[in-house]
Amino acid sequence: MNETISLLKRHRSIRKYKDKPLSKEMVEQIISAGQAASSSSNVQAFSVIAVTDTERKRVLSELAGNQAYIRECPVFLVWCADLHRLKYTAEKHRPDQQSYEDVTENFIIATVDTALAAQNAAVAAESLGLGIVYIGGVRNKIAEVSELLGLPDLVYPVFGMCLGYPDQEPGLRPRLPVSAVLHWDGYDAGKTAEQVGIYDETMIRYLRERTGGQKDTAWSELMAEKMTQPLRLHMREFLQKKGFELK
Repeated sequence: MNETISLLKRHRSIRKYKDKPLSKEMVEQIISAGQAASSSSNVQAFSVIAVTDTERKRVLSELAGNQAYIRECPVFLVWCADLHRLKYTAEKHRPDQQSYEDVTENFIIATVDTALAAQNAAVAAESLGLGIVYIGGVRNKIAEVSELLGLPDLVYPVFGMCLGYPDQEPGLRPRLPVSAVLHWDGYDAGKTAEQVGIYDETMIRYLRERTGGQKDTAWSELMAEKMTQPLRLHMREFLQKKGFELK
């Protein structure tokens, strides 16, 4: 174990922040660290909107499901997959050729690039004593979020990220066993039931301790509930309207 691995393993989602501003220079350094993440063919298909305006954060909080910590954090980052910039490069240098920025492969590349950069930035922020929490709720009303932020075609908000100095000390939530997610030389579907069972027992103990015995629902039961509920079925139509034809 080294300092970097220790930092990564101490990650916790922070949902309460001190009333302490972040300098523009600190935010820029964090985003710069995000930019150092791997990028497919160096396309760097992402952009970040840093929101500090109080009213704009209030609106984003409402659009994302009334999550108060969006209003309370000093900086709210909206991480966007961005193929608009790449379309510009094609039009600039090869205006007479068809471009394929809207195909499924490029959509995947842009989404992955965004996630890689955001996680780099999250680790950088935590190394500076800050806390973060990802906000998938920006996709609840994704069209309204996009309009508020002025996102052009071929740009979509993948998730938000609250950023600030922590004002809480939440415990570490156990993850699946390494053996549940690590497969050697091929996928071993036969171990799924056993590994999920082990993790269910771990999470039941964790929830009992965390809630004083008030909750003890198994992880698999929570996931079953999640997987049997329709979620953001508007996404496909929205992406098509934004120019992601996904050929």
